[in-house]
Amino acid sequence: MSDRRQPVLGVLGGGQLARMLAIAGAPLGVQSLVVDSSSDACAGQVAPLVVADWHDHAALGEFAAKVDVVTFDFENVPADTAHWLAERVSVFPNPRALAAAQDRLAEKTLFRECGLATPEFVPVDTRADLDRALAVTGAPAILKTRRLGYDGKGQFRLRSADDADAAWAALGAQAAAHGLILEAFVPFERELSVLAVRGRDGEFRTWPLTRNWHTDGVLSLSLAPAPDIDALQPRAAALARTLAERLDYVGVFALELFVKDGELLGNEMAPRVHNSGHWTIEGAHTSQFENHVRAVLGLPLGDTGARGASLMFNWIGELPDPAPLLRTVDGHWHDYGKRARPGRKVGHATVCAPDASTLLERAEALAQVIGWEQPVAAVREAVGI
Repeated sequence: MSDRRQPVLGVLGGGQLARMLAIAGAPLGVQSLVVDSSSDACAGQVAPLVVADWHDHAALGEFAAKVDVVTFDFENVPADTAHWLAERVSVFPNPRALAAAQDRLAEKTLFRECGLATPEFVPVDTRADLDRALAVTGAPAILKTRRLGYDGKGQFRLRSADDADAAWAALGAQAAAHGLILEAFVPFERELSVLAVRGRDGEFRTWPLTRNWHTDGVLSLSLAPAPDIDALQPRAAALARTLAERLDYVGVFALELFVKDGELLGNEMAPRVHNSGHWTIEGAHTSQFENHVRAVLGLPLGDTGARGASLMFNWIGELPDPAPLLRTVDGHWHDYGKRARPGRKVGHATVCAPDASTLLERAEALAQVIGWEQPVAAVREAVGI
């Protein structure tokens, strides 16, 4: 009988991403230990949970002593917490990568340094700055908090310069604490994301480009592989590699992109596994979650190729009846174990097929039962039907 000790993965944050990391690690013989400030964090249903504040050094010290490596469930873990832990245990991705993705100004600046074009952007700290920034970006534009924004939060769209007072009233109070950034609005043609993984030895892989649709700033649908993007895949992969090597990144990350006039523009980088990569659980040879676990523990990376075509859709606010999806051929249901709440991601579902036309047939059949036409319209548009 082997006495080899199972490695322990420490995860900061106890949401659905930590939950899926723990599930993905179990077949590899990897145990998980999760830290979150909430006692009902949903990852605690599948892995031991330490309830602690991000600045509770006593609890974090005990946590660090029990794990082999630490990673993140979300990017808003305080940078000083990440640095403190990195002095005691290996932390991947490294705190520098985390800090770059936490600040939209630093992030956009990094993109341009790596050769990735972005919409015009200007830092904003005062009401007068906002007027000066509008003179640079023009309108429409989007005023955003530099930190702590996600899923459309911390943003205000200005349709014209006349909206400046309303935008400042909505977000100006956050300027002193975190700073703001004004970004030119991009009349993009498509939203894409490239999911990438880099190992501790520098090995690098990407999954096929994913096409995404958002509703009220929250991801609603992802289709992979994105149709008609063969010319963009090498460019997206090269940009992701440049970013990863610049940051000495280890683990999975998502690079969100706009397509405008056939060119890629950088929107955001998520230094973690990402919602638009959930389709990889059933639709790729190796999921983003398994490859993240492999990467941070120094294991060989798995094949990131797609098995066919996949459509992933989020359940926001509450879960519908799972029966129709479960009756669908190659349909997969994921309940995050969260309490229902307006605007909250409570689960997702994925439908897979050997090709896009079969995927459309399955989405159409499902839509007839659940009464939701968006997946069908999205796939029809994407495949040109």
